[in-house]
Amino acid sequence: MKKKIETLGDTLPNEIARCQKLLVGYAARGPGEQWGALLIKHHMAAGLRAMSEGNVGATLQAYEALRKCE
Repeated sequence: MKKKIETLGDTLPNEIARCQKLLVGYAARGPGEQWGALLIKHHMAAGLRAMSEGNVGATLQAYEALRKCE
């Protein structure tokens, strides 16, 4: 059985989508969670920018930051 190899180009969009869903939860919690939501949005924007620029190092940093979001 072959295991599918996921690249950074595959996993970063998945993490961005996962974090987008987290933002919905943050909005439901109320205004006290604005700081957390702002950080998630920052990391998502950094990831999208890094991918569009083709900056592998920044893409990896954004992926690691988004992976830690809860």
